[in-house]
Amino acid sequence: MLRALEIRDILIIDRLDLVFQPGLNVLTGETGAGKSILLDSLGFVLGWRGRAELVRQGAEQGEVVAEFDLPPDHPARAILDEAGLPAEDSLILRRVNTRDGRKTAWVNDRRCSGEVLRRLSDTLVELHGQHDDRGLLDARGHRALLDSYGDLGGLLADTRATWRSLREARKAEAAARAALDEVRAEEEFLRHAVAELDKLAPEPGEEAELDRRRRLMQGAAKIREDIARAHAALGLEGAEGAMGDALRWLEGVADRAEGTLDAPLDAVGRALGEVSDAVAGIEAALEQLEFNPHELEEAEERLFAIRGLARKHDVLPDDLAEFAEGLRTRLTALDQGDADLAQLARAVAEAEAAYDSAAAALTEARRKAAVRLDKAVTTELAPLKMERAVFATQITDADPGPEGRDTVAFTVATNPGAPAGPLGKIASGGELSRFMLALKVCLTGEDRGVTMIFDEIDRGVGGATADAVGRRLAALAEGGQVLVVTHSPQVAALGAHHWRVEKRVVDEATLSTVVPLADAARVDEIARMVSGDTVTDEARAAARALLAG
Repeated sequence: MLRALEIRDILIIDRLDLVFQPGLNVLTGETGAGKSILLDSLGFVLGWRGRAELVRQGAEQGEVVAEFDLPPDHPARAILDEAGLPAEDSLILRRVNTRDGRKTAWVNDRRCSGEVLRRLSDTLVELHGQHDDRGLLDARGHRALLDSYGDLGGLLADTRATWRSLREARKAEAAARAALDEVRAEEEFLRHAVAELDKLAPEPGEEAELDRRRRLMQGAAKIREDIARAHAALGLEGAEGAMGDALRWLEGVADRAEGTLDAPLDAVGRALGEVSDAVAGIEAALEQLEFNPHELEEAEERLFAIRGLARKHDVLPDDLAEFAEGLRTRLTALDQGDADLAQLARAVAEAEAAYDSAAAALTEARRKAAVRLDKAVTTELAPLKMERAVFATQITDADPGPEGRDTVAFTVATNPGAPAGPLGKIASGGELSRFMLALKVCLTGEDRGVTMIFDEIDRGVGGATADAVGRRLAALAEGGQVLVVTHSPQVAALGAHHWRVEKRVVDEATLSTVVPLADAARVDEIARMVSGDTVTDEARAAARALLAG
């Protein structure tokens, strides 16, 4: 709900502070007094596209501030949260336009873009008038309006869910088909490479071990002779045998040496043990150096084969086994590809069937809602002196999408038998206003969180028709807020709050201002609207009668 509007140096307004109320707020005044400037100013702070030159002559910048109530569940809060802007119980929008055309906007004292303002405005204000291209005249929004009228949120949610599932199923099938085509293109390579790798069957660490053995075997012939000599020198025919003999001789006479041989015996025993360990190690080395000449050839062949495959596939030798497993996985996918594609195709078919069912149910519900809406609008048109007019909601086929397979358009024919067409092209100014009002009355539900603004929607009508227009505007304002710019005394008399827009000359400059009207002033204003510039007693009496209802 719009609470306040402050305007500084915009067009012919120098300073204006307005406080609005719930219910039906009417703004009246003579033609050219500046009523449209109020809407231009409100549209400016809401980020709407409007006049290029807004700054008042002689001022450096123009500024508009609008304050809205923001209940806890208001949809504007989601937009604020997405934009990283603070959300409070009051939403204060401020926008400045400098003389050189630069525009700057704030939301709750935080800088923001014009796009954020426009998104917020969609949740805060609805503007309806003869030149309104954002509301009921915009055919792009008719489907959503019909869905809201028919309370089709559940069916719409089902259609959106099945559309998402269908899109995901198609995406999965396309990805699998592309992957399969890619694998098929290299099938011959994969099969040859896997066979080659499986035949060799390299293992991690094998290349390093083969290289070690190869080097060992290559050097074995050169070092084995010296190692054998060392074994002979230290073995039983050499040092080990001599030390064994010395130990036996010493042990044989030790008991008669009065302990003088104990230490030598221990030393010889230790030395003999060390020599024995050395001989055992040398014997093990000699065993390792014993090899079949063919074994060296086989090790070299396998080592070179492993290294050759590693270079061929541009991987490390130790990674060949893992690389082979990856190729086998791709071959398995290739072999199972047709079966997987068939399964994915079945999933797509099932998703298409589910979407078709949901979309068909939504279309049927839309057709039924359209019949009810057409009947409701027709009922509303009769009191507006358009009982011969025909309103029809047309539902035609559209490309499938998350919102179903329907295009919805509100059409009118001003007389029976006349061709139907879009609202804005068939109806005249006064007829269009009444069509839009009847449609809005039918489409407005219990949610009144949006401020509705009607710009001279009663133009071209008077008498009982204007009274009918006013009563419908008053009904729309119950529990909410409606602002109406009007030239009709019947409409003005039904307002809960009344402002008069006036134009005055100050220091040879024309300025516009808005004056709240109390009871007596309101009688005079409505009397002026009845009789024109000269307000008569009869006009005042008529005004009082209108205000009395």
